[in-house]
Amino acid sequence: MTARPLFSHRPFWAKRFGIAPVLPTTRAEMDELGWDSCDVILVTGDAYVDHPSFGMGLIGRLLERHGFRVGIIDQPDWRSTDAFTELGRPNLYWGVTGGNMDSMVNRYTSDRKVRSDDAYSPGGAGGLRPDRCVLVYSQRCREAYPDVPIVIGGIEASLRRIAHYDYWSDKVRRSVLVDAKADLLLYGNAERAIVELTHRLAAGEEIDAIRDLRGTAFIGARAGFEEVDSTTVDKPGRIDPPKDPYAMEPERAEAACSTGEAAPAPTLIKLTKKRADRSLTALRMPSFEQVQGDPVLYAHASRILHLESNPGNARALVQRHEQGPGKPAIDVWINPPPVPLTTAEMDDLYELPFSRLPHPKHRATKLPAYEMIKFSVTILRGCFGGCSFCSITEHEGRQIQSRSEQSILSEIERIRDVTPGFTGIISDLGGATANMYRMACKSREIEAACRKPSCVFPGICDNLNTDHSSLVSLYKKARALKGVKRIFIASGVRYDLAVRSPEWIRELAQHHTGGYLKIAPEHTEDGPLQHMMKPGIGTYDRFKELFDRYSEEAGKEQYLIPYFIAAHPGTTDEDMLNLALWLKRNGFRPDQVQAFLPSPMASATAMYHTGYNPLKSLVAKERVKIVKSPAQRKLHKALLRYHDANNWPIIREALQRMGRADLIGGGKQHLVPSWQPAGTGGAPGTPKPRGPRKGTALTQHTGLPPRRQHDKKR
Repeated sequence: MTARPLFSHRPFWAKRFGIAPVLPTTRAEMDELGWDSCDVILVTGDAYVDHPSFGMGLIGRLLERHGFRVGIIDQPDWRSTDAFTELGRPNLYWGVTGGNMDSMVNRYTSDRKVRSDDAYSPGGAGGLRPDRCVLVYSQRCREAYPDVPIVIGGIEASLRRIAHYDYWSDKVRRSVLVDAKADLLLYGNAERAIVELTHRLAAGEEIDAIRDLRGTAFIGARAGFEEVDSTTVDKPGRIDPPKDPYAMEPERAEAACSTGEAAPAPTLIKLTKKRADRSLTALRMPSFEQVQGDPVLYAHASRILHLESNPGNARALVQRHEQGPGKPAIDVWINPPPVPLTTAEMDDLYELPFSRLPHPKHRATKLPAYEMIKFSVTILRGCFGGCSFCSITEHEGRQIQSRSEQSILSEIERIRDVTPGFTGIISDLGGATANMYRMACKSREIEAACRKPSCVFPGICDNLNTDHSSLVSLYKKARALKGVKRIFIASGVRYDLAVRSPEWIRELAQHHTGGYLKIAPEHTEDGPLQHMMKPGIGTYDRFKELFDRYSEEAGKEQYLIPYFIAAHPGTTDEDMLNLALWLKRNGFRPDQVQAFLPSPMASATAMYHTGYNPLKSLVAKERVKIVKSPAQRKLHKALLRYHDANNWPIIREALQRMGRADLIGGGKQHLVPSWQPAGTGGAPGTPKPRGPRKGTALTQHTGLPPRRQHDKKR
């Protein structure tokens, strides 16, 4: 698995214009740079920030390094084409993205309520981007200049590259490629694909002829490939009769569907037939119409997509979409994932000449997302955790891509020297996770052949290197830099890996935690944890024990703040009740709680939509308990906030229904009291029962012992 080095191309002729202080967003800014036109115009739903944590800033500077003139249209008014003609006609293509977040996740809560704010907009204002950004922006780009190719990318396009369940419309939607009528889709970390694509278009190739780029999807076909029915690779239906060991079954023209329809009689081929070359094999997935109408086939398609995600062995995927009466069907073709960047390429990428500031037009107002990351440093990409509710692996990949120690230290020094407002505090050294830095499979051969969705579930793979020593070394050198007072770790901690390295936990507790550390066990019960692909709560307990010990050694009073998910597939009311009891025993009173949000393409979303478990073979059709009704979702969230009096009525009702009325009362062993304060819970309150008066009782008005009350009066 090799790829052309990211920075090995001969620069485009426009490199003579040099480095722009900021990529232009207006015609006036283009004139200042001496540009008569842009080679590429990027359209984004985020306010433009020239910082490596913002996708358009990163891609824009990368293409600039290759000699291309790049303009950016950020948060345009999509109600007309006026904003889309501001920079003129792009010479090569439009690059369209919704931004750093899916626009629907950005706009709506897990209860489908409209959010009032947007962290990627000036002042945090909401409503500055349309729903389904990629579709709307692509339509306006096509209207503005119909002959210019449209390339879509970013997380919104990446996670919608095949037919997918859409939570907000509660239906299966077509690939975003079909609805956006785009020419090409770049998924995942797209640096390799976009550099190669841009150079080839600049050399005169037509975009319809560029079909061989990894990490891309398009409408059409590729010559020289052998198609294999995906249902012969991983059967979604009934159990077939045992095969003749001396014969093999060829590809079936049509899949045997989950309704029990019989498959065509197989024609046997001798085993002497040469095995198909995986690099020239495409899996024919169930069509859009099939996954739309059959939950089992939808779960099967999801399972295939995740099985074919390793760049070392993934095959191309093909999915047919009908276009309606009288129109020919079209195929969405998805090439294998991109080859991960090397450490040297990561270093060069993150050392591009970013100003690390918002565009000047945004500096008068605060951008909440920028304020969060302006003093942070990305040290890695990717995640091999494979949590079923998370889309990081689907987007960034399972292989960890790490920067060198020296590159990271140099960026910290640049922040110190050039970023306004730096006070000596680095807010984070991390990425998708805090502690996967330089971790990889011990064998490249095994890694290239592996098809597991996770390296740490159901247990940590024996082939995984979990050494944290490189990270410990980095922390020590970083905090020793002149002018650096503190370095915090704000990225998520994978605590099942951390317990393998007590030395790293000591570093984290004694030098890089500021009193509270957020951590995400997500649940306490095995049922939901199995469907989340998360470790058992016992691993959290071991991490907490070590964290508390090392905090005490340093003379620090520090606390873990655990995060939990309500209403995740596989969760029962009893599971949530047990979690609430665990929270109360351990003294946790969560303020904000997270309910499961079915994001496109996640395995847990397939569970939510279909009721089947795509983490296992679908021959057995394992059913999954799904929490869909608003009432049950509300109950699960209420149990996480058992201490809120507004939630007590529905919790009491649920406890009585579950036969657990013994948990209603005023004792420590009870979850909620039997009385209700006035003005809470949507019903008239009932008074709190009074016990017998005693001389040492807490006073009624202040809640303080008599002596403390007297001190307060003084």
